[in-house]
Amino acid sequence: MNVAHLQYLAPEISLLCFALLIVLVDLFVKQKRALPVLAVIGAIVSAAFILMIWATPPVGLFDRMIAVDPFGLFFKLLILAATVLVTLASHNYVLKFDKFQGEYYALLMLSAIGLMLLVCAINFITIYVALELSSISLYALVSFLKDKKSSEAGLKYLILGAVASAILLYGMAFVFGLTGNTCVTCITDYMKYMPYDSLLEVPALLLGLVLIISGFGFKIASVPFQMWVPDVYEGAPTTITAYLSVASKAAGFAVIARVLMVAFGMPVWLHNDWSMIIAVLAAVTMTVGNLVAIVQTNIKRLLGYSSIAQAGYLMVGLAAMGLTMGTKENVTGGLVFFLLSYMLTNLGAFIAIIAISNKINSDEIEDYNGMIKRSPVLALALTICLVSLAGLPPTAGLIAKIYIFSGAVDMGLVWLVVIAVINSVISAFYYFKVVKAMWLVSPATEEKVGASWPEWLALTACVVFVVVMGVVPGLFMNLTTAAVRIFGI
Repeated sequence: MNVAHLQYLAPEISLLCFALLIVLVDLFVKQKRALPVLAVIGAIVSAAFILMIWATPPVGLFDRMIAVDPFGLFFKLLILAATVLVTLASHNYVLKFDKFQGEYYALLMLSAIGLMLLVCAINFITIYVALELSSISLYALVSFLKDKKSSEAGLKYLILGAVASAILLYGMAFVFGLTGNTCVTCITDYMKYMPYDSLLEVPALLLGLVLIISGFGFKIASVPFQMWVPDVYEGAPTTITAYLSVASKAAGFAVIARVLMVAFGMPVWLHNDWSMIIAVLAAVTMTVGNLVAIVQTNIKRLLGYSSIAQAGYLMVGLAAMGLTMGTKENVTGGLVFFLLSYMLTNLGAFIAIIAISNKINSDEIEDYNGMIKRSPVLALALTICLVSLAGLPPTAGLIAKIYIFSGAVDMGLVWLVVIAVINSVISAFYYFKVVKAMWLVSPATEEKVGASWPEWLALTACVVFVVVMGVVPGLFMNLTTAAVRIFGI
């Protein structure tokens, strides 16, 4: 072990120190408003350490267990940004579990540490440990409300998450048995010299790859591993639902992209085969998510199925990225651009929902009737976010889908893009069902709905970036392209 390498883990170590500090402060300080301040400061300090090592040449730490590269650092910043925004959005929501605020913020930060380690892990052992660190914290956070729905959601997430972890571990074991390595970069050295012409000729590799995709499929909520999403999204605290829908999903896509592109990127027939598997899953995922979302009456369940559909769109980009093997920046950068736009859009939608539900104590869509009269700014912000999720101008969602779909067309996945476009039209129906309720239906009461200043701050940041990314996407595309250059651009 090289002690000098610890400097590269400064973002995670500093965040851990602040998490422990929050627990200690919670024990001795009665004024709990200091806790979210410490959480935000901790995330900012961690982000500062990331920026300090941003220009560092890519390096593998601890005998190639962890990578320090622009790809991992970029996703670490995304996870920290999501943590800060969720912390701000929790300003009033934590009053629902006032006695456990310290545990809430500490667990949120521990989960962020796990996700940050996950996006830079380049060894199956490190990937599994980081995945479990983030997951165990989230299991507890999902059941934090301690009511019937929250407890059921936590139990379901725990059981299904354990099953998914076991499936992932079995897949890793098959690949280890075949290659004799757990190091992602070492596995590719074995794979590229395989004399076969198809996955069907290597049953052990096929089974291992399918199990690995299945295990990660749970993390990104891909069909048929999405069964946990609606109940967990509905039962969990809305702030944690927001965190699950963006930070956890972003980390899941980051690690699956790294594993597939690096470990299984060569020979050509191998990345072509797994790209087709991803493409088929993408078509099924977006279709199931959108069709089931149409009949939802609870806005958290609706956005839960929406997140499944969005995972399908992201998998379109992942399939195209596999076919290019990182040689086309509009494909690789477009996938990360979509993740960035989705994170900001979905967080903005959930922050608006958090502010509204705190006042009306309901997540039913019919209770959003006439919200434009009760809170014009919140209704407008939520509308902009829903428009972006639908992929309409002038928002980031439109540009993100253009990047994803055009890249897929370039790689010959026209059939998949046709399915994706049809699904985008379907999604507009249920997104605008919410918009219609807020703008065109008379409210049951004229009571005003407001938000705290931290909620306004987080919501404003999300909405501004959603619009700016839709109007001037070039700057952000350059940033996302730089993040994925490790894949060969």
